[in-house]
Amino acid sequence: MHSALIPAELARAAWREMPDEIVCEGQYPHHLQGIATNGVDAIYWSFTTVLVKTDLEGNALAQVEGPYHHGDLCYADGRIYVAWSNHFNKPDADSKVYIYDADDLSLIEIRPVPEVTFGAGGMDTREGHFFIIGGLPEGYEENYVYEYDPDFAHLETHVIPSGYTRLGIQTALLHDGYWWFGCYRVDETKGLLKTDLDFELVGIYDISPAIGLIGWGEGRFLMAEHFGEKWRAKAVPMLADDEAGLVPVQ
Repeated sequence: MHSALIPAELARAAWREMPDEIVCEGQYPHHLQGIATNGVDAIYWSFTTVLVKTDLEGNALAQVEGPYHHGDLCYADGRIYVAWSNHFNKPDADSKVYIYDADDLSLIEIRPVPEVTFGAGGMDTREGHFFIIGGLPEGYEENYVYEYDPDFAHLETHVIPSGYTRLGIQTALLHDGYWWFGCYRVDETKGLLKTDLDFELVGIYDISPAIGLIGWGEGRFLMAEHFGEKWRAKAVPMLADDEAGLVPVQ
């Protein structure tokens, strides 16, 4: 999520207050892939085949079914953008971006992003451009971020010298002037890559925001977690930390 202004005083007060947690209402057939927010009054949850909109207390406001596998998502200018691919971690994936109306989640259009060859898995936006991340086969020692203009014309592919991360990068967030990329934490691989705006590595950390991360004010985040029976999800408060990347709010 890029920084967003909050027009109403009530919304400003709600946004400044750090919640203990936000539990998404409902139980879904597949696991969570990412979360996003409009920066005002709604959170969006991508459950692989179901896109859900809730209020800031987790009450479901709208939902729509989509094709397998909807990935991480972002909000921009009244629309929700969801990264999608037909398979992950293999060359020549069919990668697309599904675009929904942020109010009622009606599908607006679908845009192909064939440059994301290993499968589009997540995205965020900066200054009108879209940045998409995705899968990574074994043997690769770097991750890729694909930059697109507002019409989804490919502009550049950025390289992050991260070393191998299992299944590539799962989630992408621009917050506090840095990129935060969530990966699966497996064996010796790390779970969080932090880069500057030019995709130069700032830190690699153990914590794994692989199923969703949003900014919630300076130095503050909400990180998605599963809980209970499959598949339920919640967002818990986290703080930026130089040594650990992110730490729970005490």
